[in-house]
Amino acid sequence: MTFTGCTKTNDNKDDKSLIVQESNSNNTKVASTDNVDTSKSDNTVIDESGNTEINNSDTNVINDSETTTPAPLTSGTSVKETIVLEDLSEYFDNYDGCFVMFDKNKNQYTIYNEEKSKKRISPCSTFKIMNSLIILETGVIEDENTIIKWDGTEYPIETWNCDQTLQSAITNSVVWVYRLLATKVGEKDMQEYLDLVDYGNNDISGGIDKFWLQSSITISPLEQITILRRLYNEELPFSKRSMDIVKKIIVLTDENNIKLSGKTGSGKDNLGWFVGYIENNDNVYYFATNIETKDNATDKADGPTAKQISLNILHDKELY
Repeated sequence: MTFTGCTKTNDNKDDKSLIVQESNSNNTKVASTDNVDTSKSDNTVIDESGNTEINNSDTNVINDSETTTPAPLTSGTSVKETIVLEDLSEYFDNYDGCFVMFDKNKNQYTIYNEEKSKKRISPCSTFKIMNSLIILETGVIEDENTIIKWDGTEYPIETWNCDQTLQSAITNSVVWVYRLLATKVGEKDMQEYLDLVDYGNNDISGGIDKFWLQSSITISPLEQITILRRLYNEELPFSKRSMDIVKKIIVLTDENNIKLSGKTGSGKDNLGWFVGYIENNDNVYYFATNIETKDNATDKADGPTAKQISLNILHDKELY
């Protein structure tokens, strides 16, 4: 039997347990949505497809005083990393945005809006990359094909209303899955791994099942690049198996010898992320795009917009 996302239903509405069961296919094809939270709160966030996300946090934690600089990989490098500042304002229109790219072969950063590239803000659904690594490493689930039972709760996104796997959950950005699995990881292990990774400010005080949803944990675009580089180079404090699985499930397209991997993230009408990397012609280009809505602007900042801006820039650079 092939698991294809929301083609199954759970007859037992009270069963919230995980069922360890492997599907016979790794090719789960599902539609993409992002960042709808499932908590019961009056604070709402609109997700990338126009649906409502519930946000437990009363405030969007953005600390302008927290800045970061490019961090070397744990293995070090004998080649000096260079930074090129480039004016890409034409791509961002009415958004306060930044774009960071690291060219592996040149060992070079390209940065638009250097100040913002160092600013830590909520990762939103881009945290699903790190969350997946920790979930796998702690053995909460076996692999990307483990079946995670839906408890029958109806959500505004149809693809959420069924049993899931880690593959379908990250493709469809199924927040209830990651909230459930993060709870099973527990605060102790979650904090230990984030400290080992040094993920932004490492702050999970906002709650084990929601600290990444415009709550306590924050990370900068430059730090996102560092995490992606360490993941690709298998320099994070996780097993090769866990990192290989996560690298597999974040692949978005793979054609014409160009592979795009990444994850979007959206916040409360005012925040959008797209982070990832492109493998092209024996080189790897890591990127992180972040946008926020400018004061008094009407244009919504979200993940799909950040993704489109990223792809426009990468296309014009003849990388994608």
